[in-house]
Amino acid sequence: MGLYDQYLTARVRRQNADPPSDIAVVITERDLLEQGAYETLESFFQWAFDHGAERITVYVSVLDSGAVPTLQRELENVRAPREIAVRGPEDLTPADAPIQVSIGLGGKHEFAEAVRAVAEDVEAGTVSADEVGEEEIESRLVFPADPDLVIKTGAERLSDFMIWQSVYSELYFTDVNWRDFRKRDYLRAILDYKNRQRRFGR
Repeated sequence: MGLYDQYLTARVRRQNADPPSDIAVVITERDLLEQGAYETLESFFQWAFDHGAERITVYVSVLDSGAVPTLQRELENVRAPREIAVRGPEDLTPADAPIQVSIGLGGKHEFAEAVRAVAEDVEAGTVSADEVGEEEIESRLVFPADPDLVIKTGAERLSDFMIWQSVYSELYFTDVNWRDFRKRDYLRAILDYKNRQRRFGR
């Protein structure tokens, strides 16, 4: 680890604020075509867990649906320090694992499917309309996460990402592309998060 990384690590540790325990990173399918992209992802997992994360969500936005099978195969074989659950755009099985990976499952689609499932339960009589609230929706989401921090590399836009789960998340944008993302960039994101006063919509 270089001197600058050591300096940033010391600054992060000196901050009294809690680190984010639930982290999400938004990347694109094109990012994963770059040489070393999966190695960066493996390193990212380790950096996050080393600095207090308990859950990581990776959202991969996809323009070419034909790339999904290859991306899914590669991501399922990534070396990860903890259990990993990978979900493609048509897999609506809840992914409750320390590392969750979404490949092309848009937040609007995920939310719509959760609402549809609640409506079906109401119609079947297993849930009354008066009982429908946030918990009923959340229990049917594919990714039952509430990220403290969402990191977006390469551009200042989020795309169709976890619209329900990230409503109170802190957003961190960096112009560093995923292929160039290093530990120092992650530490800067954590330091920025620790210096914020979270309001949770208030």
